[in-house]
Amino acid sequence: MRGIYLAMMGLFATFSLFAQNNGRQVTEQQLVWYAYNNTLELSPKWSLTSEIHERRFRNPDKQHQFQVSSRLNYGLGENWSTSAGFTYFLQSPHDPRATDYLVVPELRPHIQLDYRQPLGRLSIGHRYRVEKRFFRNTADGELADGYTTSYRFSYRLGLEYRVMSIRNQPLKARASDEVLLNAGDRIIYNRFDQNRIYIGLNYAVHKNVNVEAGYLNCFQQRAAGNQFFSRDIISLAVNHKIDLKKKPVADPADMKQ
Repeated sequence: MRGIYLAMMGLFATFSLFAQNNGRQVTEQQLVWYAYNNTLELSPKWSLTSEIHERRFRNPDKQHQFQVSSRLNYGLGENWSTSAGFTYFLQSPHDPRATDYLVVPELRPHIQLDYRQPLGRLSIGHRYRVEKRFFRNTADGELADGYTTSYRFSYRLGLEYRVMSIRNQPLKARASDEVLLNAGDRIIYNRFDQNRIYIGLNYAVHKNVNVEAGYLNCFQQRAAGNQFFSRDIISLAVNHKIDLKKKPVADPADMKQ
């Protein structure tokens, strides 16, 4: 297991060095990401997660991306789980001051595998995801018929540490590092897509509701290969869990006792 960690850390370092050594043109941006995540617990093994994300530039305030997604999760046992889902994604121009403001839709089916390692107060999470991306075609500054496709592969290593309890609810510190890679015929110069480093605090305001605030640095390579975005992102999220599992029926004989 230690060898796997060292290999993953080497992978992160390799891609970070590659991006920054070749990043002759780096555009710095500031954004804020808002999210609402809802999980319906259908049974001990099955759950349905839905998400709404609004991502906006700061100064000037303008929408950058919007997405809604849903995925069906299944617990495999021994801290492993898998899921399949779909995302509807809207991409606005990467320049908040752009005068031609075309919003381009994207469709993203995906499959995912998760593994979580509990170690006392610390929990280590691994997420592996494969997406097929359908980009709406454009022509002369307008949407055109049809879609262009590519693939994206990602691995995320996450750490979660239970710091303390406040009013009997946990306060947790979270950190993660994620590498995303592109593949497909249309990908020429940007096999490396982006690296996301995140740190934040999560607090359960209710047994079924927690809020999280954090900072995300996203370093992304553009299609030209020698151009990059370096984004400083404030992240705010509400996570809501609803238990729909069937409650066990009490034995009438027990109720009489």
